[in-house]
Amino acid sequence: MNEFALTERERALLPTDDEVRFYAEHGWYLSKKLFSDDEVDELAAAVDRYYAGERSRLLPTRPPRLAYWTPEHGDVQRHNDYVHYESDPIAKALLKPLIGAVAARLAEADEIRVFQSTLIYKPPIAEEPSNVVPWHFDKHYWSSSSSDRMLTAFIPFHDCDEELGTITMVDGSHRWEEVGSDDSATKHFAERDPDHLENLLTANAEHNGTTVRKIPMIIPKGHLSFHHCRTYHGSGPNRSTRPRQAISLHLQDGDNAYREFPLSDGNLAFYNHDSLVRRTPDGKPDYADPEFCPPVWRS
Repeated sequence: MNEFALTERERALLPTDDEVRFYAEHGWYLSKKLFSDDEVDELAAAVDRYYAGERSRLLPTRPPRLAYWTPEHGDVQRHNDYVHYESDPIAKALLKPLIGAVAARLAEADEIRVFQSTLIYKPPIAEEPSNVVPWHFDKHYWSSSSSDRMLTAFIPFHDCDEELGTITMVDGSHRWEEVGSDDSATKHFAERDPDHLENLLTANAEHNGTTVRKIPMIIPKGHLSFHHCRTYHGSGPNRSTRPRQAISLHLQDGDNAYREFPLSDGNLAFYNHDSLVRRTPDGKPDYADPEFCPPVWRS
């Protein structure tokens, strides 16, 4: 039995040829309903238990740039990496082959693996500064990855709109020629100056002879948004009366592998995997390690 096989109903939920072309042009895609309401509620319940301290296992070591909210951090925006590793009930949802099959269509890849999963919680506090995510694109943090086809599935646990501070894309920005970047780009957006990131976005738009067109993703429950690893995105404050809860599921195509990416100080760009995953025969971090980067889809 093929563990990645889809049912006829699931195959009908894959992106059409026109939608794949749209993603290639615009750098983002809003999926059909990939999760039933019951599946989303089951995922949300697993996340509640995770926040209450339930773990299937713990990371064997703590990487230096790990995002890992704990209650003493208070009512800020929460980020928790590696939830697919630490929680089997959460992984059950994230490893659904249909997600990987959609990503494979968009990335035009034969295999999709998890790269990272980050649990996100925006408290319903309109003035909380950590709720605002400045403009950035994910490939900057993944400089040690060889692929430019990586992508992210954004999975909210509820209807998600602008009032909640939904994820917002800069249309077509994945096709821009980049200018003005430096070594600081390899750092997480929370470690960078938001004004610098805003100015960088404007400078890149001007360099490419275009304007910044921001598209808020209005995502019904059970639907996902996908974006290319070079698509600029961010999000605004949560102005609602309930938390915005979601998982950013970062995905890699089967060809992705570790590469050395030198920085100006002579060091190499580092990703948290580099202190966790097994090594390849030549001693490099193995981004295909199934313990931390399990497959979601193989055609």
